[in-house]
Amino acid sequence: MPAPEETADAYLRALRAYTEGRGGEAALADAYELGRTVLSAGAGVLEIAEIHHRALLALAEDGDDVQRRRRMAAAGRFLLEALSPFEMMLRGFRESNAALRGINEQLENETRRLAHVLHDEAGQMLAAVYIALDGAVGRLPAAQREPFTTVRALLAGVEGQLRRLSHELRPTILDDMGLRPALEYLAEGIQQRYGIAIAVTGSAGPRLPPALETALYRAAQEALNNIAKHAGATQVRIELQHSAGAVEMTVRDNGKGFEPSQCHHNHGLGLAGMRERLHGVGGELAIHSAPGEGTELRIHATLSA
Repeated sequence: MPAPEETADAYLRALRAYTEGRGGEAALADAYELGRTVLSAGAGVLEIAEIHHRALLALAEDGDDVQRRRRMAAAGRFLLEALSPFEMMLRGFRESNAALRGINEQLENETRRLAHVLHDEAGQMLAAVYIALDGAVGRLPAAQREPFTTVRALLAGVEGQLRRLSHELRPTILDDMGLRPALEYLAEGIQQRYGIAIAVTGSAGPRLPPALETALYRAAQEALNNIAKHAGATQVRIELQHSAGAVEMTVRDNGKGFEPSQCHHNHGLGLAGMRERLHGVGGELAIHSAPGEGTELRIHATLSA
């Protein structure tokens, strides 16, 4: 985004005043404010560098060699001050990422605890129901036992659903076997519940850092839940691609699609949370969709050395 011309003119005036010894600390304050203006406008360091370069060319036309050398030295200090808002933003971004990683770790720990309760404690309660049911049925005449066969089958279905839900909350298969098997297990569960054909393709590849595997799994989980609830899709493909120093995951569906720039709350909150979680582990999310054309979510993550 090119910087506004008035910003470039104001930068030249403030730089000239500072390098000629007329502005002092006030000129440095102007440099800081100009940096903030460029940052607020959505421009970046390259735009500041361009403004500074143009200002230096203008200053180089005045004075002798000694004056120009003195101006160049002072101009460096002025540029550092103009760049300080970007430095502050970068530090804030790093601190936010660190805080986000901490929050995600806490959420995963709590999810692991809930999955344990759902799997173990609910499983124990169902086991007690089985024992009580068998004891009650055993005291009945054989002719009266048939209806309880259906009850036992229903209990077995509840037990299976609880087990699957607990694994989806915090799949042990993700910790034990990696991302690809966990995605296949997730896809199987969504497919059974919603009747959507889901294919997981691509190579399993090497094991990824645990935080990245979790982030990718959660992204796929959120994407599949959105597809099941809102997309009206009948087919989904999840593809994993590994390359030197990077991994890419793509989720494509043949649903009704949407306009990403006008994303309503049904998609917006989930996508925003997905994007922030991925940023915390070095991942980037790109969304390609249009009404009537399905949706593609593409996630690219660079692996740290």
